Amino acid sequence: MHIVVSEFIDEAALNQIGSDATVDYNPGLVENRPRLLDSIHIATGLIVRNRTQVDAELLAAAPHLKVVGRLGVGLDNIDLDACAARNIAVHPATGANTLPVAEYVITASLMLLRGAYQSRRAMIAGDWPRGALIGGETSGRVMGLLGLGHIAGAVADRARSLGMTILAHDPFLARDDPAWQQAQNCSFEVLLAQADVLSLHVPRTKATRNLIDANALAQMKPSGILINTARGGIVDETALAQALRRGQLAGAALDVFEQEPLTAAAAAKFNGLESILLTPHIAGVSTEANIRVSAVTVTNVLNELRSLNE
Repeated sequence: MHIVVSEFIDEAALNQIGSDATVDYNPGLVENRPRLLDSIHIATGLIVRNRTQVDAELLAAAPHLKVVGRLGVGLDNIDLDACAARNIAVHPATGANTLPVAEYVITASLMLLRGAYQSRRAMIAGDWPRGALIGGETSGRVMGLLGLGHIAGAVADRARSLGMTILAHDPFLARDDPAWQQAQNCSFEVLLAQADVLSLHVPRTKATRNLIDANALAQMKPSGILINTARGGIVDETALAQALRRGQLAGAALDVFEQEPLTAAAAAKFNGLESILLTPHIAGVSTEANIRVSAVTVTNVLNELRSLNE
């Protein structure tokens, strides 16, 4: 067994492998595609995060590949059909990073609703902008969830404890699913219109690409806040920047982007906007979650390879 790890992982998890397999751990491989393709040719296992594109080109360069472990839950960077055609198993680390994403959503909600946490520069300059930083409370507000999977459910639990009402729209979740005990089921249009905080929890597909566009943003409350920890491309970033500049929306937090890493040119649309929080796809990557995700992924990959060798 030979396992290639192309992005960062908790190195303690690699100790689980021991002498069962050889490991090529090089988190720089994601930045060097030719070297990755060269490294993968003898691999039976591959461990990636979201930036390594497991596509037809990579699979063609990996004739012995049997399993792909995903350090996270999103699978849009992995060609699932091509993997299935080759009988390559794909294992995401389902549930291992739920808590940090949920906490990120709540933290961003608190920061943006209160609007009081970007005053350092003014304070150091000798200003006292007290009147401009009063902000609002979470209690009595509506948390809107687009998608009601495990992470959205964890957000709902925490938002409810802050006194928020929970609305959700998920057309793929059966009406009798127990998850609906956590939220009021509503249409997409009602969700947009009533949410004080709209948090996205859907995969990026053809149907969800630019789902939150200029038209959707125009249906939100001018006091509303948008949070995207799901996938880049679900939000039309240009339309969002324009909505924030026009005062059609009070604030936003983006942890994922159409183009990652986010370049200076791609970020230019957000220049001068004080009402947006931008973070580099780290919502699900806390110290504790990285340990859990790494351990789960290594275990999944090892179990898959061992079962094939029995």
